[in-house]
Amino acid sequence: MADLANVADLEARLGRSLTVDEAARAPALLKDASAKVRNHTGQTFTAVAGDVIVLRPVGVLLRLPQRPVTAVTAVAAVAPDGTSTAPMSGWSWDGRDKVDLTYATWSADFSAPAWRDRAAPDTYQVTYDHGDATAPDIVIATVCAMVMRTLLSPSMTPGLAGERVGAYSYQLQPGAGSVGASVVMTQEDKEDLRRYGPRRAGTIGVKPG
Repeated sequence: MADLANVADLEARLGRSLTVDEAARAPALLKDASAKVRNHTGQTFTAVAGDVIVLRPVGVLLRLPQRPVTAVTAVAAVAPDGTSTAPMSGWSWDGRDKVDLTYATWSADFSAPAWRDRAAPDTYQVTYDHGDATAPDIVIATVCAMVMRTLLSPSMTPGLAGERVGAYSYQLQPGAGSVGASVVMTQEDKEDLRRYGPRRAGTIGVKPG
């Protein structure tokens, strides 16, 4: 999966080109920062077509986890065996992130072994498209901030407490002697990404068995 920011984004914020040493380290740091942001938010922030997910509804609603949702192309009931599915019709998508099953019907022979002992399915397979062509500005800014704190870390120069490079300044945090080896997400970073964070309640995602 593509990184959420690139070297050009870093250089634009630094106001200069990366040094040879910085350029050598930047790709790995951008990859690590992107992974941490995705792990924290649960969002990919890149366009994905035809993503397939199995969900358990809350009431009659399926809430799609990745945002923004750009299309919902199929919904299928999942049989008790966890593998057989029955395409559904009559469902509706609210244009945002919810699929309503109120009027949905499914095509399945409930006398078949895969559906035996259950009057109706309780998990559903949804195929949908989601994500933007480019990551949101605040996501790019957060990834760059995480990388620059590490890339320009004063811990690389023993005894240095802080320094300013162009418009960007940094300071060695107490107990942060290992800074410079890996990217770190701060509380401020998490606050900046709050709107993309995991929801407290909603549809339950079901991991494939």
